Amino acid sequence: MSSLSTPASGGPEPLLLLLDPAARQTDGESVRIARDVLCGGADAKVAYPESPSELDRVLSHRGRRRPVVIGSDLAMQRVLQALHRQRELGADPVGMVPVGRSDELLAARALGVPGEPVRAARAVLAGVPRKLDLLVDDGGGVALGGVRISGGGARRMVSRSSGWRSLWAKLAAAEQGTSLTIEPGKGEHSARLRIEADGRLLADVHRPVKVVEVSLPGGEALGAGVMEIVVRTPGALVRARAATVSVAGRGFGYEADGHPVGPVRVRTWTVHPGAWGLLLPAG
Repeated sequence: MSSLSTPASGGPEPLLLLLDPAARQTDGESVRIARDVLCGGADAKVAYPESPSELDRVLSHRGRRRPVVIGSDLAMQRVLQALHRQRELGADPVGMVPVGRSDELLAARALGVPGEPVRAARAVLAGVPRKLDLLVDDGGGVALGGVRISGGGARRMVSRSSGWRSLWAKLAAAEQGTSLTIEPGKGEHSARLRIEADGRLLADVHRPVKVVEVSLPGGEALGAGVMEIVVRTPGALVRARAATVSVAGRGFGYEADGHPVGPVRVRTWTVHPGAWGLLLPAG
C-alpha cells in the first residue's frame, strides 16, 4: 500500500481517498480527475489498500480524515463493512466518486451520488451528509443496496479462472470462503426456503421459492428503518416491509450488492437505521 499527502487548499475537512484497484484498471482517467479535484480542494491523503487488513489499518489510523471511496458499489461496501467491524461506521460521513461499469454502480446511482467524477468530487467537498440505513447480516456482512436470493442460488459456487474484477472483491470472497461466479444451470430453478419477516411467515419449505429480493426503500421511504421484501413463488408474489428478515434452507447462496456470498444454511438481515452518513450534493 502506498500513500501521499497534499497540502490543504481550502477544504473544511481533511480527506482519506481510498482508491479501488479495479477503478484504475476500468477508468484511470476518471480516477485521476477525481483525485485531482479532491486534492486541490482539501487536505487529502491517497491510499491504495491491497488487502482487507491494509484497508482496516488505513481506516483505523485515519484520524479526523473523512473516508472517500473512488470506485464501485462493492468498494464502498467493503469500506462500510470495515468501518462497521471497527464500530466506527457512524463516526464520520463517507464520500464516494463512482468509477466502474454501469452495472457496478447501481447502488450509488440509487442513493443520489453524481455519476460524473467532477460533480461527485465537488459533492464530497461541498455537499452535506445524509443519514442512511444499512442492511447488516448476522455473519457480519453489510449491504447498501440490497440482497437477492434466486432459486439457482443454491447451485454450486465455482471460481473464475480469468478476467479482472475488483481485487477487493476477490479478497472479500476469500474471506467468506466464497468464489466470484455461480455455475450456470439449465432450466427453471427453485429453492426450498423458510422466510420470516419480523416473525411473520412469508414462505415455508413445502413450497418452492424462485426469487427473494430484499432492498432498502427509496424516495420518501428512504431512511425509514425498514426493508422491502419480495418473495416470488410459482404462481404467487408476496410483498412485505419489516425491520428483520430471516431465511433458512438446506444451503443457499445469495448476492449482496451484486457480489456472490455463500452457500449458507441460515441468514438474518436487520436494518440499522441511520447507521452511516453519505456526502451528497446540497439540496
